[in-house]
This record gives sequence, structure tokens and C-alpha cells, in this order.
Amino acid sequence: MIDLGPQARHVKTLLDGVSDGQLGSPTPCESYTVADLLAHFLGLTAAFRDAARKELGPTTDTDPGDAAPRLPADWRSRLAVQLDELAAAWRSEDAWEGETRAGGVELPGAVAGTVALNELVLHGWDLARATGQPYTGDPGSLRVSVEMLSESAGQEMRDSIFGPVVEVPPDAPLLDRAVGLGGRRPDWTPPSAV
Repeated sequence: MIDLGPQARHVKTLLDGVSDGQLGSPTPCESYTVADLLAHFLGLTAAFRDAARKELGPTTDTDPGDAAPRLPADWRSRLAVQLDELAAAWRSEDAWEGETRAGGVELPGAVAGTVALNELVLHGWDLARATGQPYTGDPGSLRVSVEMLSESAGQEMRDSIFGPVVEVPPDAPLLDRAVGLGGRRPDWTPPSAV
């Protein structure tokens, strides 16, 4: 079992640093604005929370590639609660056993938990970069993310989910390695900050 709590707390610290004026800003995820990324966060935290609980249904069946829902006005408080619920759900041993579903895909619980953690790591970095906030990530979570991304099967799967690997020096910090393996440039900055 992996504790998603430390990384979920890292993401929660970013929420108050997002201004309304930044919601239309670009992110390292080319097709997402900050508002789109936050809406995606709302969807993924609900989906992986319910996947851990084995409460399969609309939240676990929605393809993440579907159009992002509109960001609700209460996104900040709702996302803070869902991050806590996500971490709590994955503290159950049952979450890591058997099969579950997320994004409409059947997968082992242990894989789903690792994917959920990786989503928090990468999208937390995306949000921090897009909004000009510092981000270090939880060291244990970064190690899990780097290991998972290093083992990702098949170039076709990598390209459809993460994008091509961005090479970083082998002695680069764990965060840069996770970001590069996740198909992002560790030196990305918003276009207006260049």
C-alpha cells in the first residue's frame, strides 16, 4: 500500500494560490487551461476515490479524454474535500486488492492506486507551473511515480497517455525525472512568463 495523503496535501496547498484571473491561463497540458485542469482534478479525484471503494458507476466509467466538465463555482472547497476523501479511500487494504475500474478501464486495485498517485504528482506540478507556485512534491510519491513511468508499457500507450518522454540528465532531481517521464518539459513556463 502507498499513502496518497502526503501528495494530496501538496496539491491542496496549491488551491488557495490559484486566482480567478488565472483560470483561463495555459498549462503544461496543451489542451487544458487552468480551469480545465482543475475540472479534470475534480473528475479524477472522484473517480479514483470511488475506484478504491469499489463503488463502480458514472465516476469510474467516464473516459478522461471526454470533454472536461465546466468548473463549478465551489471548485476550491469541493476539490479540497475530494483530495482528503481520495487519500482516505486508498488507506484501506481492500482498495489495493482485486479488480476495480477508473476511466472506463478495468485494472487491478494496486495499479489503480499507483495511477491515482501519479495523477496527483504530475497534475500537481502542472497546476503549480501554470499558476507560478513552488512545487516540490512528496519524495516518496515522486519515487513511486518515477518507477511507474519508467515501466510504462509500449510506446503507443505512452504517447496516448503521457506523450513522448522528455529526456533529462540521469542525475536530475526526482521531480524533473517524473515530469520528463510524464512527457513534460521540466523547464516549462507559461508563455507570458517567457
